[in-house]
Parts: sequence; structure tokens; C-alpha cells
Amino acid sequence: MASVSFKYWDDCVDPLDLEAMWLDPEVRAEWLNAGETKGSKVHLSRDPDGQPYLTQTEMKAVAGIIVRRHFLSQIDSSDMLCAIAELESDRQLLATRYNKKSKEITMGIMQILPKTADWLVSDLGYRTYEVTMDSKFLYKPFVNVYLGAAYLKWLSNYEQKERSEEFTVRAYKGGTKKATHKSTLPFWRSYLSVKETLPSRKIFDVNTLPPTASATGIPEKKGPVNTTWDSRTSAEDMEEMWNHPYVSKEWSKTGEKRGHVRFSHDTEKRPYLSRVELRVRMHGQYV
Repeated sequence: MASVSFKYWDDCVDPLDLEAMWLDPEVRAEWLNAGETKGSKVHLSRDPDGQPYLTQTEMKAVAGIIVRRHFLSQIDSSDMLCAIAELESDRQLLATRYNKKSKEITMGIMQILPKTADWLVSDLGYRTYEVTMDSKFLYKPFVNVYLGAAYLKWLSNYEQKERSEEFTVRAYKGGTKKATHKSTLPFWRSYLSVKETLPSRKIFDVNTLPPTASATGIPEKKGPVNTTWDSRTSAEDMEEMWNHPYVSKEWSKTGEKRGHVRFSHDTEKRPYLSRVELRVRMHGQYV
């Protein structure tokens, strides 16, 4: 799909969706801080290989807008979409994956099969977005996340039975026949781990000590807050992280020092893993 190229948000979203993004306070703050101007084209972020991706703030906003508009109370939450996007594509708009066994290609942020998209639109009536089915259609973030959410909604009520979050997520990865098969269990475990690292949630129990009851039965104060990598990771793992070129570049750029590496914090001062940290931590390499 080398012919597909997006440089700006304006290239891959319609004006109403772009306006909705500007109305999100966290997105607006992020874009303004990056030098973007309302009324001008908004640049997409690029990874070290030059591929466009959504930041965690942008992904959270897209997922939230899609859920509020079309799937409120119908799928688990926008966090489900964000976690799956993190695992399936690392939030890369132009991500593709070829399955040698099925000889099929999944596309976009939520890694949708073209035939699944066609089925959702043609048979189930998910026609909010104009269907052109050209090479760019499934790479558009709102379209891809919308169809991913529609598929999750269908899976959550598969065969007219209310399904668990675990069934839904594992079926999303491997199909309904493998929703309880051992092959999809690692994906489910990774999903749970990633879900807890989303900026929209409290990621770490940063209190070093749990609250304890005193002799009077009144809980004592919680322990001091400590949000450094070094306090949560072994010396060996920290050394591996520092030895990774992308991690060391990111940490050095933010002024981190060996022995005292701080976690990133969101706008509500909750710690989270950066995109680079998450991928290297999960896979041992940047993939």
C-alpha cells in the first residue's frame, strides 16, 4: 500500500471529525503545544521510520468520540478500543499485516479485514461513513475505529448471547472459534496489561505502602508516592532499557539519568508508559 500517504489529519478525516478533535480539551492542548493552529492543517505524528501514528491522547479522543456517537453502553468502553489499537497496530494509521495461513491482509489502526469491513457495511448496515472501499478507506482513523467498534459490538452479543470482555477481545484477535482457544490467551493477557497503561486510567499503584489500620481502626496515611522506573524495575531490566537506542534517546532528551528515570505523566498527573517504552517493554524490541 505504498501509494497511500497521509501527512495531515485533514488528509484522513472529514471536517466534522476534525472539529470534534479540536473540541477535545486534551487534544487541543497537545496540538497547540506542538505548534498547530486551528484553521490550518494539523500534522500527523511520525515514528522513527516516518510512519504516521496517533498519539495516545489522539487515540483516546477518537475512540471516545466513536463510542459516544454510536456505541454508548453497547461496548465495554473506549479503553477497549485503545488497548486493542495499541496491540494490533501501535496506533499506526497505515499498518498492515499479512496472514500467511489465510492469505489475508488486515489494515489500519484496528487491523480490520477488508471482507469484514464489507460485511459490517453491507450486511449489518454500518454506513455512517461513506463507503468507497478504495485503498485509503480502511486507513482513515475514524472509519477504522468505527468499524472496529462495530465488530466488537457484534462479538459482544455473538449468537444472541451476552459475551464477556474476555470472549469479545479474544474473538476479535482469533475469531469466534478461537475465543477460548489457548492461542488467543496471550493476546488477552497483553490486552489487560496494556489497558492498565492507558493515560485514561491509573496505571501504577504508585503508593509504596498500602494503607494500614492503626490500633484505633483508623487507616493510616498511605506511603510516599514514588514514580520512577528504577523503583519498579530490576537493575538488569533497566540496563536493557538503557541499552535500547530509542529508549536511551527518549530518556536522554527528557533529562533522565541512570538510577533515576521518571515516568511520564498525563494532564491529571497520572503516570503512563510512552509509546517507545511500552513497545520495548512488551516485546524486548521496537516493533
